Amino acid sequence: MTVTPADVTTVVALLRATLRDVPDDAWDVPAGALTWTCWETIEHTADDLFAYAMQIGPSDPPTDTHVPAGWRYLREGGPALTIFVDRAAGTLGLLRVLDGCGAMLAGVVAGAPADRLSHHAYGISDPEGFAAMGVVETVVHAHDVATTLGLPWQPPAELCERVIERLFPDLPEHPDPWERLLWATGRIALPGHPLRDSWRWDGRPVTLRG
Repeated sequence: MTVTPADVTTVVALLRATLRDVPDDAWDVPAGALTWTCWETIEHTADDLFAYAMQIGPSDPPTDTHVPAGWRYLREGGPALTIFVDRAAGTLGLLRVLDGCGAMLAGVVAGAPADRLSHHAYGISDPEGFAAMGVVETVVHAHDVATTLGLPWQPPAELCERVIERLFPDLPEHPDPWERLLWATGRIALPGHPLRDSWRWDGRPVTLRG
């Protein structure tokens, strides 16, 4: 695998360490340019990790739709979620849920046959692809929250390179892999490349690409 189960747990652990001292009452501000609060953004990240584990976990996953887990909105403008965190649990509870969902995805990816395929809106994908998606969701939403809360956040450059190789094969060249990934996901502009107003990755295995 280019992106591994250990990569998922690594970035989740780095994010948990970054956010561990955030006061319980500091989460209810918008995360970067999102309409979601910082709390909702980390809740969404945990939900993504859980959803990816759910999607690639069954022995016969669907390739044309999502596994039918229920979801709902808590408020207009917030994220649609299956996983919700008890707000009274505070920072520790939020990060434990994030950690647990990351462990679920890593465990499912490690145990699934490498050639298993399942549906994603950005292209049918395999266990490695879902691991890569989980890494992207984690590091990019970490940026949204950490920037808002004034915390440092810098994921490993070589992991960013491997995620780009797996999900964003046609990006313009740039010397900083992390900045390149932020540009790919519409967070920053790069010299000669304005901020993207829409984007998506290609989750398909290389063997299924044209």
